[in-house]
Amino acid sequence: MLLKSCCVYSLGVFSILLLILGISLVLSTVFPHFIQAVVKKEVVLKNGTDAFEAWRDPPAPIYMQFYFFNVTNPLEVLDGERPAVLEIGPYTYREYRPMEEVNFQDNGTKVAAVNTKTYIFQPNMSRGPESDLIRTVNVPAMTVMERFKDNTILANLISAYMRSSGEGLFTTRTVGELLWGYEDVLLKALKVFRPELDDVFGLFYKSNASNDGQYVFSTGAQSYEDFARVEMWNGESSLNWWTSDQCNMINGTNGASFHPIISKNELLYMFSSDLCRSLYAEYEDDVTVKGIPGYRFTPPSKVFANHTVNPANAGFCVPAGNCLGSGLLNVSTCKQGIATLLIVVKTCAGLLCHQMVTLCQQCDWQVVVLHKRGVSCQQWLNIKAQDHGTELSRKISPYHEYSCNNFMGWW
Repeated sequence: MLLKSCCVYSLGVFSILLLILGISLVLSTVFPHFIQAVVKKEVVLKNGTDAFEAWRDPPAPIYMQFYFFNVTNPLEVLDGERPAVLEIGPYTYREYRPMEEVNFQDNGTKVAAVNTKTYIFQPNMSRGPESDLIRTVNVPAMTVMERFKDNTILANLISAYMRSSGEGLFTTRTVGELLWGYEDVLLKALKVFRPELDDVFGLFYKSNASNDGQYVFSTGAQSYEDFARVEMWNGESSLNWWTSDQCNMINGTNGASFHPIISKNELLYMFSSDLCRSLYAEYEDDVTVKGIPGYRFTPPSKVFANHTVNPANAGFCVPAGNCLGSGLLNVSTCKQGIATLLIVVKTCAGLLCHQMVTLCQQCDWQVVVLHKRGVSCQQWLNIKAQDHGTELSRKISPYHEYSCNNFMGWW
């Protein structure tokens, strides 16, 4: 009788353990899938949802950090020596980017909006005030000389005006002026001959408290993977600046939101009008932001590699066949013709560092996402801002004959 009771007791305990194990297995497999299914269904851009509110006014802080390279030997450069530069920064700005003029289209499958961006200076996160002075290349002068170099009469007038006004190849301006704009005396004088010219120059002139045009996004109603994906920008589904269809593609979101249920082995695609192109980021590591776990994604060096390393980037050679080294991108065609070369210093090669002296500093661009909901919870973009020539010529007199055939500027 005792043996029978023990067997019954043991069988009961074993059954309970099996039941607990079964429930655990069900919860560990079924419940996560159930949660994912709910998230996929609910994370849609439509009025009244948390996802829509986070997309319309992103709660995640976005910071832009600018580093400038102060030219310390301008006279020696004019005599043909290599520029010596001193990195100064960061100058940090908090970026606010709410969606405005929101308009749902195609039965709620698409939504149009403009993305107004405002930059607020953050003194406590910056090296100094916006009034700090930077000596750099006179970009308006160099751009004007390049634009009118084939017009002999106008080129001579420009040269004469620069000599008489004391305008040289280098200028000293405040951080605020270089970023947001200042009235340039040469451009102002040229307006007499070319009224369409703007006499204000700045690397981010007209970019503060303004938008870059209308976007059309997918709401994710048809597929969660299309959540917040850019369908069109300024009425176009692709770009026209580059020399291949692949490089002209508009891929991914605007970087503020991503689709839910993000895995570590996928690529996050983003379109940036500031960079004039689409790009992607890959998983780097797990992070925690204010106690919330997330994934950090950063663009790999392959994204900005030249065509010999990444043949898909051959389309970024403009004009076609005019290819630069890894980490360099000529964005003049999308910057109103201003001679501008984007440098991603993270991919800087040894040769570039040798040519550009102290230029090869670490540059960081990262986005941290809550991988289950696809919400960006932190973004940083550090920009190395510099404008000077790789070779202004073998020897240039500051008030003689200016040459800009080899000029390259970048920010």
